[in-house]
Amino acid sequence: MKANDIILGIVFSSQTTLGILGNSFLACLFIIMLLTGNRLRPIDTIFAQLASFNSLLLLSNGLPQTMATLGLNNFFNANGCIILFYIHRVSRGLSLSSTCLLSGFQAITICPKGSWWAEVKARAPKYIMPISCLSCITHLLLNIIVFVKFKNHQAPRNSSTLPDFGYCSSLKDTNIADVRFGVVVSLRDALLVSLMVFASGYMILFLHQHHKQHQHLYVTNLSPRPSPLNRATQSVLLLVSTFVCFYALNSILISYMYLRKRKLWLMQCSTFLSIGFPTFSPFVLISSDSQFLKYCHRLWGKNAPHL
Repeated sequence: MKANDIILGIVFSSQTTLGILGNSFLACLFIIMLLTGNRLRPIDTIFAQLASFNSLLLLSNGLPQTMATLGLNNFFNANGCIILFYIHRVSRGLSLSSTCLLSGFQAITICPKGSWWAEVKARAPKYIMPISCLSCITHLLLNIIVFVKFKNHQAPRNSSTLPDFGYCSSLKDTNIADVRFGVVVSLRDALLVSLMVFASGYMILFLHQHHKQHQHLYVTNLSPRPSPLNRATQSVLLLVSTFVCFYALNSILISYMYLRKRKLWLMQCSTFLSIGFPTFSPFVLISSDSQFLKYCHRLWGKNAPHL
């Protein structure tokens, strides 16, 4: 085994393990808080869904890629490759949809009470679960075409037909159906990312105006504390910015690979970028939103033994 393969295996395994641990921690924290009767914010429901989808994305992409990099590239048969690719596409779409829902929900939450969004703002928490269920059904049905589109088989790692993963090779018949499917997926991604950027722009404008309106408080108080709503908005902005950065870089790299000949190291870079957001997102939330630390203190502080 080459030294480069060992280094890549360590990088992918560390990235996958770190991401799974972080997302699992958030998901378990929300579940335990609910089971113990604690009240959560409506936005925490979206955080929990995002953590679950990101964990699934890491398991379906980062873990197999790690095994393939270490030389274990014959552990999936044709059906296994198709199922794994299906799970990856579904979890990737759901992660994108959840991030878009997160930014949109927070943008609506910070709307002034007198605006025409006031009625939507009052009902927004009730729409989270229906929208999430509709999104899950849509992605499950949309990606069924994967079972028809791909004919997977095992191939050497230096194969010129290396697919999106690197541990399964796929033979694709380039026909009208494939082109249409690619266009539909690209339009969906572009629409969701555009909505994210629009919502983020609105939140940035809101925070800027809010800072100007309360600027006199910063003069009299040398250490002002932002409101919980502002802190939550800043956390969402940081999370969405992280997603857009990884998504944009990966999209540029994928476009380059389609225009040029695919190479293994480019596909490995693409894998690193594709699982970058699921890996770092839980730590972005934990470090930027103090509410998670309050949840931990409330949970373990209550159950801690008194000496």
